[in-house]
Amino acid sequence: MTNRTLPANHTGASIRISANGDRIRLGLSGRLDAPGTAFVWDDAITPVRKGSYAHVDADCADITYLDGSGVALLLKLREEAALSGGKLELINIKEEHQNLIDLTWNCDLPQLKKFKERRGFAVAVGESAGEILDGLYEMVAFVGESSVMIIQSIRHPGLVRWKDVTLSCINIGVDSLFIITLLGFLMGLIMSFQSAVSLERFGGEIFVPNMLGLVMFREMGPLVTAILLAARSGSAFAAEIGTMKINEELDALTTMGLSPMRFLVVPKLLSSMAMVPLMTIFFNIASLVGGAVVMLSLGFPLVTFTSRVFSYLDYGDFAGGMFKALIFSILVAGVGCLRGMQTRNSASAVGLSTTSAVVSGIIMIAFADGIFAMAFYYLGI
Repeated sequence: MTNRTLPANHTGASIRISANGDRIRLGLSGRLDAPGTAFVWDDAITPVRKGSYAHVDADCADITYLDGSGVALLLKLREEAALSGGKLELINIKEEHQNLIDLTWNCDLPQLKKFKERRGFAVAVGESAGEILDGLYEMVAFVGESSVMIIQSIRHPGLVRWKDVTLSCINIGVDSLFIITLLGFLMGLIMSFQSAVSLERFGGEIFVPNMLGLVMFREMGPLVTAILLAARSGSAFAAEIGTMKINEELDALTTMGLSPMRFLVVPKLLSSMAMVPLMTIFFNIASLVGGAVVMLSLGFPLVTFTSRVFSYLDYGDFAGGMFKALIFSILVAGVGCLRGMQTRNSASAVGLSTTSAVVSGIIMIAFADGIFAMAFYYLGI
């Protein structure tokens, strides 16, 4: 027969252990709350686990306080006793403690199943194809619903939340004006300087304004503006709508009878369609200023630069660039809103949606720009 008593710590919990043959007695005392249970846990479990006793008695007479932590200890003692072929018996338990124990004593403990999922190649390919098809379906449904709502907004302006459209225009256009102007100036400066260095060998510096105006108005202006929109506003749209989805605000809108598409997506699409062409114009003007600085530094008068730029451009070039900017704005804003509405419920979901919005937006811009290049070539524009 062995007897052992562990002194109580600052929690007031302690345990007395006495073993005799195939029987062990655990005398629990003090407060079996979280700190007290943690103090006596190992000393209570270890002898039961290693001793293989047929009878395990838990004396609860001196327990002054018992909560879920203490009940968990008793359940663990019962489990360890059963694994060793023994049986746990609670003795001298108080009535108020018995009521708490009865809530879980007759319930089966959850068992964690460890298994390794093994999928064949065909299953993995099928699941990937299914995810791609689901994404395409969501995209087609989003495009269709957005198109219908934009047409309805044009036909019935009173249905549009113009205050939200105005705020979104400020975020997209006004707040981006400095960076778009700076980028345009630098792009015009760099392209003019590099072109002048190359054409100087052939005495063709005079053709730099022709190249700059054509490239900026037809290609670089809409393209760079749309990429900036994807990096700045498209990611903001995805983060805003994604956060609202995680917080179940989209479900709340639907419950109140408000369409998230009309309430959130349409104002962002309309503001993008209105501001991106204007931002493209500012970019083009800033790029011409940068090119003029280079030409003036090479000794050409300003009137020569302006005459060469606008004599080579026509309204078709300007209209083509504005149409590109309009289409790019719809693609970027739509992709950003779509990725936001596709946000999943996880800690990293908003970040993944934001990244996906930027990457998808840039890919869509490049794809659409390639289609425009082919179309303009075959149409002779």
